[in-house]
Amino acid sequence: MNVTLDTIDFIVIAVYFIGIIVYGISQSKRASSEEYFLGGRSLTWPVVGISLFAANISSSTLIGLAGSAYILDMTVYNYEWYAVIVLVFFAIFFLPFYLKSGVYTMPEFLEKRYDAKSRYYFSFITVVGNVLIDTAASLYVGTLVLSLIFPGLEPWMVIVILAFSAAAYTIPGGLNSVVKTEVIQAIVLIFGSIILTYYGLSKVGGWSGMLSQLDQLNASGAIDKNASQALSIVRDNNGPWWKATEGGPIVPWWGLLTGVPLLGFYFWANNQFMVQRVLSSKNLNHGRWGALFAGLLKLPVILIMVIPGTIAYLLYRNKSFSYAVPSSDVNPDGICANLLNCQDFTYPTLIFDLLPTGLLGLVVAGLLAAMMSSISATFNSASTLITMDFVNKIRPNMTSKQLVRSGQISTLILVILASLWAPQIGKYGDLFKYLQDILGYIAPPIVSAFILGLFWKRANSIGSILSLLFGLIMSFIWVAGIIAEIDHWFFQMHFLLRTTVLFILCLIVHIAVSLATPAPSEAKLQGMIWTPKLIKEETEELSALPWYLNYRYLSVLLLLITAMVVGYFW
Repeated sequence: MNVTLDTIDFIVIAVYFIGIIVYGISQSKRASSEEYFLGGRSLTWPVVGISLFAANISSSTLIGLAGSAYILDMTVYNYEWYAVIVLVFFAIFFLPFYLKSGVYTMPEFLEKRYDAKSRYYFSFITVVGNVLIDTAASLYVGTLVLSLIFPGLEPWMVIVILAFSAAAYTIPGGLNSVVKTEVIQAIVLIFGSIILTYYGLSKVGGWSGMLSQLDQLNASGAIDKNASQALSIVRDNNGPWWKATEGGPIVPWWGLLTGVPLLGFYFWANNQFMVQRVLSSKNLNHGRWGALFAGLLKLPVILIMVIPGTIAYLLYRNKSFSYAVPSSDVNPDGICANLLNCQDFTYPTLIFDLLPTGLLGLVVAGLLAAMMSSISATFNSASTLITMDFVNKIRPNMTSKQLVRSGQISTLILVILASLWAPQIGKYGDLFKYLQDILGYIAPPIVSAFILGLFWKRANSIGSILSLLFGLIMSFIWVAGIIAEIDHWFFQMHFLLRTTVLFILCLIVHIAVSLATPAPSEAKLQGMIWTPKLIKEETEELSALPWYLNYRYLSVLLLLITAMVVGYFW
């Protein structure tokens, strides 16, 4: 297979990269800290929604979805459609409190509800997560694509080039530059994915041809799934339901009731990386509309980003490759000879094999755009956390200009740290598994603190920080046991079950400690607890809006559309 680019493809990529950097810098707003970190709180709903989608569908997610579908595991789509449910919940309950509090960061909200200890813990964990999960994973994906184009280029050189390309407009421009470039990158990414799906389906005889080939393979005994099973997003685990088994689905059916909601809630409702965009909306309605629009954009992902992985299986299951990969248990010689042992190369293989000159350059640019989008977003959100949650606390008298400078320096440091960590991801084997495993340790304690904080007025600051620290200790114990390969059910749990167990344990600790210690003062709870009367007040406010601007009607419509999509692939 030819993985080289023609001159026209290089020109397309170069023009795109230079154009996006220049455009990003031109959109900078940094006259004040609010403009630099929150875009002046002036974003409208289309920008908010597309930005959320672009930041979520990063290059790492795109690579992970296609790679999982290559092994005929469509259950990864459950993370995509479930975002609709989470975003509706977020728009109803959490977003009004976030915007009314006027906070810059999610940890800052925890301090308002609990105390500074919870804020510092969450801020530190989020910054670490941004480096380990979002930024480093996107840089790793960039090395996969560019290492195919330039096999003689060292991975560390690729990482440095990509990281500093994203930082080129993030450092001077702040959130407004990040969000405005994300809108363009999302459009390019969606267009490229549609084009690739079209060429892929054409290669296998269209949708009916794909289904027919899957059924033929099943009849011959080559695979144990017919077409309806191979495209099903709801599957049972192999062996014991609770155990992480080889060859089992990434998301067994019971995960939809347990770990998936928790991971989704953390990612969309608590993570600074995502929520920062909604905090930048011009008002509550635009924030809600933007969140729902992002949910709507998630639904077609199964057709344009997951299905291509299934198409790749039909095209390449019997083909040999010689991709250079980091040495691991499945590729001890550092060579990928079969995509089953290096699923992360599925998407790059498709684009280099199927797309013609010109379009290839555009789709490669789109893939790299998704990577830059994710990197720039995490750089900005993490620098916001460092500046507002640490630097501003240590030096409270800093001017707005000094805060912006602190954010720029923080971004530069994060660029270096993420670049150093990115090469380690390749040793993990499966990118999507890496992302979910790490998130499964970070999310449960945080989700526990937020949910109890909003819905239970007895939850106090002591219970919050102790439950957070308990979750951290439990995560270290799990990681140590898994690395040591201890043969015990406690360390062999499926990661979605482990996520749920950790969440329940943190809830118990938080509730027990809160009941055993003094209740928070009424002043601390003022405006921070959800009550049913808020629904009545909101109903009166919404009565002045026509139905198509009422987020409640829009939420119901979005949920109905989601139910039809999920029902088809069930």
